[in-house]
Amino acid sequence: MKTLRIVLWTLVAMAAIAATGLYAFTATRPGQPAGLGQGDYRLVSAEGAPFTHADFIGHPTALFFGFTHCPDVCPTTLAEMANWFEQLGPEAKDLRGVFISVDPERDTPDIIGDYVAWTGHVTGVTGPRAEIDKALDAWGVVAEKVPLEDGDYTMNHTASVFLLNRQAGFEGTIAYREDTRTALAKLRKLVKG
Repeated sequence: MKTLRIVLWTLVAMAAIAATGLYAFTATRPGQPAGLGQGDYRLVSAEGAPFTHADFIGHPTALFFGFTHCPDVCPTTLAEMANWFEQLGPEAKDLRGVFISVDPERDTPDIIGDYVAWTGHVTGVTGPRAEIDKALDAWGVVAEKVPLEDGDYTMNHTASVFLLNRQAGFEGTIAYREDTRTALAKLRKLVKG
């Protein structure tokens, strides 16, 4: 009976050690949802060039989903992105900014091109509704039309900036209105690879 208790306690101790090791291993691994952003979506840049998932490959990228009629989140985020590029200076030479519309009914290539032009660093992207929906699904982005009292509408949408490495792999996000120093640290890490 005594031997059986020793064996059982030994097994309990080994299970506890294994569970602790497994927790430590998974808790310290960077979270990277498998396949985030990958998909067969065919969009168009403000310049009229085709834009697909493959266009993210080759450069680290800060990706934001928004719309040109946005009253606050989108202009604020674009201003922050422009500031990040300015603050990073030469460190940002390989970094790309991409703004994908969640409202393609209003955001034509010309309109989205004009909307992002002042930043000097962000490429505007739009496309047919069906293709935008494929991109939204691929990235797990929420975007919903909200009717307004005047008969117009606005869009509720995910407000984070997605960070992609040179292989178009997801590396994390910058939250809406995140501290500039924290955002710059994330971007420096992204650029260094």
